[in-house]
This record gives sequence, C-alpha cells and structure tokens, in this order.
Amino acid sequence: MITTLAFENYRSLRRLVMPLSELTVVAGANGVGKSNVYRGLRLLAAAASGGHRNGMVAALAREGGLQSALWAGPQQGSVAAAAQGVAAQGTARREPVRLKVGFSTRDAENGYGYAFELGLPAPGNTGPTAFSLDPEIKAEAVFSGEPLRPATTLVSRSGPLLKSRNASGGWEVLHRYAASYESMLDLPVDPAAAPELVALARTLQGWRFYDHLRTDQDAPARRAHVGTRTPVLADGGDDLAAALQTVVEIGDNARLEDAIDDAFPGASLQIDVSRGQFDVNLKRTGLLRPLAAAELSDGTLRYLMLLAALLSPRPPALLVLNEPETSLHPELMAPLARLIVSCPAQVIVVTHNASLVRELARSEVCSVLTLESRQGETAVADLGPLDEPPWRWCSR
Repeated sequence: MITTLAFENYRSLRRLVMPLSELTVVAGANGVGKSNVYRGLRLLAAAASGGHRNGMVAALAREGGLQSALWAGPQQGSVAAAAQGVAAQGTARREPVRLKVGFSTRDAENGYGYAFELGLPAPGNTGPTAFSLDPEIKAEAVFSGEPLRPATTLVSRSGPLLKSRNASGGWEVLHRYAASYESMLDLPVDPAAAPELVALARTLQGWRFYDHLRTDQDAPARRAHVGTRTPVLADGGDDLAAALQTVVEIGDNARLEDAIDDAFPGASLQIDVSRGQFDVNLKRTGLLRPLAAAELSDGTLRYLMLLAALLSPRPPALLVLNEPETSLHPELMAPLARLIVSCPAQVIVVTHNASLVRELARSEVCSVLTLESRQGETAVADLGPLDEPPWRWCSR
C-alpha cells in the first residue's frame, strides 16, 4: 500500500507531501489543486505505460508541455515570498526548476517506492534537433521502505546512467546511454539483475483511473456491443455490459446484487446476450419490462459503471476515482460510499461533494485530506511540515 505521495513544482503543487491510507479522500473547494493531484498520479503511472508514445514525456506533451506543467510562481514559493515581503510576480528563478513526483511505502521488504525528476535540456546540449523543448528525465530511483536514502536505493538513474544494487551491496551498471525521454521502467533490463524494476513497472501498469465515464446519449455503453470476458472495465466504460456479466460469472455476484438493491431497492440487473452482442438491462419495481442502457438516466448508468469498476474480479493495487459523484442523485451518495469502502483495492477518491466525503469518512479505514490554496500553492489543511511523512528526492 502506498503510504506517501509527493510532488514538487507540478502546477499548483509547489511542494506537497501527502500521507495516504487504505482509502484516501482528497477534498476541497474548486481551484485548490485537487485535479492537479489526480493528474500528477496519472503522470506517475505514465512512467511505466509503454515507451515514448505513452510515457511520461508524451503525457506532459498532452498537458501542453513541461513549461505549462511547471509551478508558475517564484522559486521559493508564494507563501514564503509573502512572508518575506517579496512580490510573487516579477521575481527571477536562480536555479532551473525541476518537476518531481514520487511515492513510497512503509513496507521495506515487500513494497517499493519510486521517484523521478524532469527538467528541460541544458542550453547547448541538445545538438541539431527540432525537439529542444522536450523534457528530459534527469533522475529516477526505486527504493524500499521510506524515505529514500542511499542505503535503501535499489535502482538509480542519473542522466543516461542506470545502475542497480547487486547481491553484495555494490552497484551494477544496467545502461550507460539511456535515452533522456525514456523512463527506466520502460527500458529492457535483465529481470535477474533488477527484479524490483520489473515488479514496480507491472504494479504501475495495473493502476486504474476513472474520470471520463461517458453517459451521454452517444456513449458506447448505451449500445449493444460484442462482448468477451472483461475483468477490467475500460476507462470510458465502453464495455459495461461485458464487464458486468464478467462480475456475474467469475466475480462476486452476491455483492453485485446487494449493491444494486442498495442503490435502487427492488431492482435487478439483466445482461441481454444475442448473437454475441451484450446489452445492459435494469428491471425496476413497477415497470412491465426492463430498461435498456439507452433508456437509463445518466446517473443510473454511471452508478452501474462504478459498480463494474469497484467490483472487478481482478482488483488493482491502486484505484483512483475523480469526482465519481457526477450525475448521481444525492440519495446515491451513501450506497456509493459503502461500495467504495468495500473495494479490496487501495482507493483514492478526488471529490468536492461534501455529502460523499461525510459518508466515506464514517469508515475507520478512511482518511480525508482537505486541500486549500495558500497564495496559489496547494497545501493540506491542518498538516504542517512537522506532520508530513518523511520524504527525500533523488540525488544527482
């Protein structure tokens, strides 16, 4: 389980170190940086998403490039600048600003932490290229336990040099000329030389994010589709019918039925299968026929998508939900909270819905982190520097 999540110089997250629990709710008003935490998590997962096309550099490009994603305030931070009477605008950066993201666990035997640092190429070091604004991976580290220390570092990357700790405690070079745009999690390495690198990459590749579940009238989930066994719901919920039928057959069908009855008393789910085409049907009390997916309200359809995601027969190490309450009636907040709490994965919920926060906070495994904006910087309310988990960044 991830116990610490850290950011530096990523959008409004100038410096943010967050403690995580089995269920963490990231709450707060609009504009305080909740979406930046979510996007930062996706950027972290992109480090092991399959090379240049889907890697972290490509992910940053889709956000507008590194310059767009960097902290826009003064180098010492707006809060520190205000305390010293320095204007937040018009100050000059004395050193290059690096974008840093990482996480750690307390389990030094079975858990791995990971951190990376991105920056722009040094002037004059790029040679003749049209990609001089591409960010470079300056440093990476895989470590055990927390925080990152030289003694706990298992794999280290500084610039193009990648090395791993060997059985005798020394270092073995894995790559001397790693490309600046490729994470070490995507590089081909001997699994025997760096087993933790392979294990961590697989873990990150298994993280799941849901924030674009489509419920509009043209949403694929509203139409019958060819179904195959689907233990993991697609990001957009396109294969909803097949995913729900997979839960019925190889997942916890009893929990699925209970969750539907909890949200819609007396209702029952039916998956219509005709010539390989799967369609969702929901039978409601008082109706003479079940309602097809095309007839369901946006909120009902979204709730069924969340059911498929949270009751997956193949739960991930980490499941992140961004504003899952969208389109849902207030009466569904309690059933949704019970569904989230019962999920066997570690869950992070990003929301500004006070009702959902209250319902989730009833659980003993839940911790609520309320974000606030301080002079443009995102901070956790009631969490001072001495209350933060220990954290150190990679050394170069």
